[in-house]
Parts: sequence; structure tokens; C-alpha cells
Amino acid sequence: MRHTSLTVIRDEHQALAAMLRSLSMLLEKARRDGTAPPFDVLRAMMFYVDEFPERLHHTKESELLFPKLRARCPELVATMDRLDQDHGRGEAAIRELEHLMLAYEVMGEPRRKVFEDAVERYIDSYLKHMHIEEAEILPAARAHFSEADWDELDAAFAANRDPLTGHEASDEYRPLFQKILMSAPAPIGLG
Repeated sequence: MRHTSLTVIRDEHQALAAMLRSLSMLLEKARRDGTAPPFDVLRAMMFYVDEFPERLHHTKESELLFPKLRARCPELVATMDRLDQDHGRGEAAIRELEHLMLAYEVMGEPRRKVFEDAVERYIDSYLKHMHIEEAEILPAARAHFSEADWDELDAAFAANRDPLTGHEASDEYRPLFQKILMSAPAPIGLG
């Protein structure tokens, strides 16, 4: 049986992975061209990560999905503890990237490598995190959850309306997504 929550989680993971790859490509192109990256686009991309995956997606995983799975799969508790720690560090990690980006933007080339290295570590860590969720957590949930569990999770995750997963952006977020879609490189944008 297909469950909305599993579809939403996977769609949001794919959108985030595409955003992270585009971020890396944007930095790679600027480095190759010997120019500074478009900081306004980088800011928009990082703001998206903070507003959607960090605040909506992770909260539902940590508050709804993981507790249900902890009760049924004690062998995965250590894995979920690590994933929860990642979620807990997420906001601080994105703030650190934003700070390093500001340092690069204001202070120039001497700060480029520190920022780019931090972005690549962040991307690598995030992609590994999502892989663990998809390879270990979601299959365990599929095997152990009841229909009542799925009903609760499906209702919660269906409320996520990430425009990068095919939903219409609210008026509040429309300028953000227009900037990203029109300026960022593929796979997330047209720039």
C-alpha cells in the first residue's frame, strides 16, 4: 500500500538533494569562471533549506516518525538518535554556512575556500543523512507500522507544502521560489 507520508518524505528528500547539488554547481561554476558566486541566489537557496527541510520536514520526522519507530524497532534506536542529533544541529549548521558566506561576500577571496569546503561537508553530511533514512528508517516503518500509525503520519506530512515538490508557493514564498527557479542551475533551477 502507498502511504502519503512516504511519498512526501521521498519527494522532499529529492527536492533537497537537487537544491544541494545546484548549490554545489553554482559554486563550482563561479570557481571555474574565477568570479564570486551570485550571493543573492546562495542566500535564497540557504533560506529555503532553513525554512522547509529544517523547520517542517525534520520536525515531523523527529516528533512523529522516529518515536513510533523507536517503540517498535529497538535495534534502530542508536541510528535514530544520530539522525535526531543531525536534526538538532541543522539550524546551527545552516547559520554557520550563512555566516561563512557573509564572510566570503564581505571579505572576498581569502574566505572563499573556507566557505566552499564547509558547503561541501554540509552537502555530504546531508546526503548521507537522507540515505540512512531511506535505506533503514523508511523500510522499517513500512514493515512495522499499523494503519493507524500511517493515518497519523500521512495527515501530518500531507500538510507539508514544499513548492519544490510540486505545490503552489504561497504568496509569502513566491518571490523566494521565483529567484531560486530562475537563477539557480539545474537540477533545481533554470539558470
